[in-house]
Amino acid sequence: MPDRRDGLKQQPGAIVAAAAAERGDASGAHRDYGLSHQIIWDFVSISNNLEDMRRSWAKLFGISGSQWLILMAINDLDHGNGVSVSDVSQKVHAVSTFVTTQTKILERLGLLNRVSSTTDARVVLMSLSDRARERIDELMPRWEALHTFIFRDFDHEALRDVKDKLETLKRRTKTAIQRVSDEI
Repeated sequence: MPDRRDGLKQQPGAIVAAAAAERGDASGAHRDYGLSHQIIWDFVSISNNLEDMRRSWAKLFGISGSQWLILMAINDLDHGNGVSVSDVSQKVHAVSTFVTTQTKILERLGLLNRVSSTTDARVVLMSLSDRARERIDELMPRWEALHTFIFRDFDHEALRDVKDKLETLKRRTKTAIQRVSDEI
């Protein structure tokens, strides 16, 4: 059966041409692709470093790096009423079934509370247990020292600028994923 999108598929290289057209630049010659490629490799390196740090923090709790990431997402998102699996999944960019499985393990370990929502029984709300909060509070001085070290050269304005540019890159890479998928 033919793909219903066959008539809409772009030709190879159309992604680059579409990006140049969006910029109003058919040649794309002014771009320093060597520099942008190095930035991408820097992102890979930063991501790997953050993953290694996450595993180290997780080891202190006797959990996996993914479980640590989920705990930190809940810590960030919960404002006293618990947070849904859907919200955590979106924050950590993981499917909800994975988050559900991992949070059940974290609950068994006594690090997480899971309760049904009073407004929708299909929704499970999660929050850190007192034990998890105490352990995170114990680690907070070390975390804050690392955070200060990592971002010490950035004032508030510079951090805001970096965040805004990263948001733009995040949005564009999401669009690029879709364009690549459409070409395949």
